[in-house]
Amino acid sequence: MREPEQRQSPSSIELLLDPAAEAAVRAEWDALAARGMSSLAGHTSASNRPHVTLVERVDLPAPDARALAGIPSFPVTLGAPLLFGSGERRVLARSIVPSAELIGLRETILTAIGPGDDAPHTAPGEWMPHVALARRLRIADLAAALDLIGGDVHGHAHSVRHWDPTTAVITTLAELHPRRASAR
Repeated sequence: MREPEQRQSPSSIELLLDPAAEAAVRAEWDALAARGMSSLAGHTSASNRPHVTLVERVDLPAPDARALAGIPSFPVTLGAPLLFGSGERRVLARSIVPSAELIGLRETILTAIGPGDDAPHTAPGEWMPHVALARRLRIADLAAALDLIGGDVHGHAHSVRHWDPTTAVITTLAELHPRRASAR
């Protein structure tokens, strides 16, 4: 008798936001939850922070820390709401305005980890940068949910982490710091 094949959970490399932008997203999570809607506020583990998934795959190697050394923080704008999926329940997210710095960071990571079997939503040519607000929002709640989402949130890239759900290990890969003013 053949053993059933165990499915591995994919790991991810994620961009975290500065504390003020993170607080703005958490406020939207809380507003959705307070109205009894699907929200990421209910998931309280340390791994659940507002983030932008840069790449996700099974057997995801952590990039060499040197590849990310010296990358400065950059502005990040959380824009209009997005809806992913099909059926009665959908993922509600905030779009991320794709800046040259964000795209460059992602390309640096993809180069550092090499090719692989990326999850469809992070595969080259398919990636749509976003921050999730709810994973199973009922379509019937969409209009009320949209009323709870504010205008654009302006923040900064804060750090890059590797999340391995199989081992429940979070590893900080890089802290992104503001550019230093050049000495004159």
